[in-house]
Amino acid sequence: MSSPLKLFLVALEESGDMLGGALMVALRALNGEISFAGVGGRAMQSDGLESPFDTADLAIIGAASIARKLPLIFRRIRETADAVLAAKPDALIIIDSPDFTHRVARRVRKAAPSIPIMNYAPPTVWAWRPWRARAMRAYVDEVLTILPFETGAFARLGGPHCTYVGHPLAEQIDRLRPSGGEAERRISDPPVLLVLPGSRASEVRRLTAIFGETIAQVASRTGALEVVLPTLAHLADLVRAGTAQWPVRPRIVLDAAGKHAAFRSARAALAASGTVTLELALAGVPTVAAYRVPVWEGLVFRMMAHIDTVILANLVLGEKIVPEFLQSECTADRLAPALLPLLSDTPERQRQLTGFTRLDQIMELGGEAPSTRAARAVLALIERKPGLPSPLASC
Repeated sequence: MSSPLKLFLVALEESGDMLGGALMVALRALNGEISFAGVGGRAMQSDGLESPFDTADLAIIGAASIARKLPLIFRRIRETADAVLAAKPDALIIIDSPDFTHRVARRVRKAAPSIPIMNYAPPTVWAWRPWRARAMRAYVDEVLTILPFETGAFARLGGPHCTYVGHPLAEQIDRLRPSGGEAERRISDPPVLLVLPGSRASEVRRLTAIFGETIAQVASRTGALEVVLPTLAHLADLVRAGTAQWPVRPRIVLDAAGKHAAFRSARAALAASGTVTLELALAGVPTVAAYRVPVWEGLVFRMMAHIDTVILANLVLGEKIVPEFLQSECTADRLAPALLPLLSDTPERQRQLTGFTRLDQIMELGGEAPSTRAARAVLALIERKPGLPSPLASC
C-alpha cells in the first residue's frame, strides 16, 4: 500500500485562495488518498486546510503599506518555507502573489531541491519585469497558466515549461450568460448599465466620483437608466457614501447571485481595469474600462511595461476591442462619449460583441474544468519525479 500524497499549497490573495480551494476539490476527486497542508484563506480553509496564520494580515495596497509590513512579510516567508520543509510534501504549489510565494519557493528549492515546485497563476512576466521568467527556471518545475497567451510568453522569455489549464471564469460561464428572457432584457428599456469601480477601497475612492459624473452625462442624453453597482460587502459603506450624491442613484448589489443576474441583463458596463473586464467580455457585455493610480505609480509602470493595453479581454483577443482610459484620460468628459454608443445598436457596440464571440475558442471553453486540468497537471508532475509515489497508485 503506497502512502497518501501530501501537497503543500501557498496562496495569499483572495483570487489565489479561490484557485487553491477549487484545486483541492479537483485533486480529491481524482485521487482520494491525498492530504493538504499550507497557507491559505477562507476558500482553502473551508476545504480542510489549516493555515498557520491569517493571510489577511498580509493584505497590502500601496508602497506605504509594504514598507510598514516588511518585517512581518519576511517573517511569514521564513515561517512558511520552514513549514514546507517540515512537512516534506510530495509537491509545493505556489499560487499567485509572486512577491511572497516565489521567495518561499526559492528558500525551499535551496534547502530541499528534490521537492517538486509548481506555480499556478504565474506572475505577469509578459507585462513587466520579463527577466523573472528565466529566473523562475531555478526554482519552478512547472507553470500552470490561466491565460492562453502566457505559455507562448514564457517560452519566448526562456521560462519554465508551461501548461495552459484555463481561467477560473470558465467555470462560471453559465452564471454569466443570459437565458432567453434575460437576453430580451438586455435590449429593453430602460437599459441596465453596470458600474464596477473596483474591488479595493483605493480604487473605489479614486473612481467613484468620476464614474458618477460620467453616468450623469450619459443619462442627460439617453434618458432613464437602470444603474446597478455590484460590490463587496466590506466596501458597501464606502460605495454608499461615494454614490450618495450621484444624480442617478445605483442599485448596490452585494451578493454573487445578484451580481451574476446583473451581468446577464446588462446592456453595457463602465468598469475599473482588472479581471472584471474579462468577466464582462465573457458575459457579452460591451464595456468602457478606466483606471487611475497615483501619478508616480503610473510613471513607473509606463517606463517598465511591455504591453500597450492593460485590459485582459484585449490581451486575450490580441487587439484593442475594449476602450480604456487611464490616468489623465480617465475623466467623465472622455468616458461618457465612449460609453454612450454602447447603449444602442451602433458599430462601436457591434465591434465589441463580435470580438467577444472569439473568446470561447481562444480560451478553450466548454471542455474540462480548469481546476480539473490543473489537478491533472499536478499529479502528472509528481508521477514524473523519480522516487515519489505514483499519484494513480491504489491499494
